Amino acid sequence: MSLKGKIVFITGASAGIGAATALAFAAEGARLLLAARRTGKLAEVAKAALARGAEAIHSFQLDVRHHRAVQTAIDELPPEWAEIEVLVNNAGLSRGLEKIYTGKVEDWDEMIDTNVKGLLYVTRAVVPGMVVRGHGQIVNLGSTAGEMAYPNGAVYCGSKAAERMITDGLRQDVLGTPVRVTSIDPGMVETDFSLVRFRGDAERAAKVYKGLTPLTPEDVADAIVWAATRPAHVNIARISLTTIHQANSILFHRER
Repeated sequence: MSLKGKIVFITGASAGIGAATALAFAAEGARLLLAARRTGKLAEVAKAALARGAEAIHSFQLDVRHHRAVQTAIDELPPEWAEIEVLVNNAGLSRGLEKIYTGKVEDWDEMIDTNVKGLLYVTRAVVPGMVVRGHGQIVNLGSTAGEMAYPNGAVYCGSKAAERMITDGLRQDVLGTPVRVTSIDPGMVETDFSLVRFRGDAERAAKVYKGLTPLTPEDVADAIVWAATRPAHVNIARISLTTIHQANSILFHRER
């Protein structure tokens, strides 16, 4: 299925997997609708995506944690951008690595509000139009953490387990329509994920990837584009991908 000229909406598009996904869809000639909290970084991604081959780009600031802001942003899209054909629910984060009984409530709120409620808010705003128009693809970013919890990460893992169930439930809800629903569940990916988790502690973040070769954002973006380009009758329900140095959320092989 060609993506040329199709409107692709990516949340959390300013860095990491979101930025790599924007560039991957740009190379397919898509029209990109990009949203993120950091407008400066988003402008850089938009410029790079145009150079990569995007047919057109419309970007805007958005914090998916705020329902009214999400709904207003979608409702007020220019008419030429309103018919979203591919939605990539990528916005997400982790905060802290602590036992539940010592965890910070504000960290829990941020993860749940972004990873679960933000996913729901964007889905609620975009998917009705897909159902009415009779076509569309939703790609949600999950994680191997949604399949198996790891020590001190219960709340983040729980938020990704919720993504898994929400995605499966959405697939059931759109059954009978041509709308497709996919979950992309990567393992360890080297992005700013750990830097965000540890609130800028670069030394601690670097230790997460020490001794192994993690996935790259481009690896995940490649899987997302592949799922979106299957024939219209083919729905890729889930893709789980890890580096060869990772078996699951808790088992890694470190070479040094």
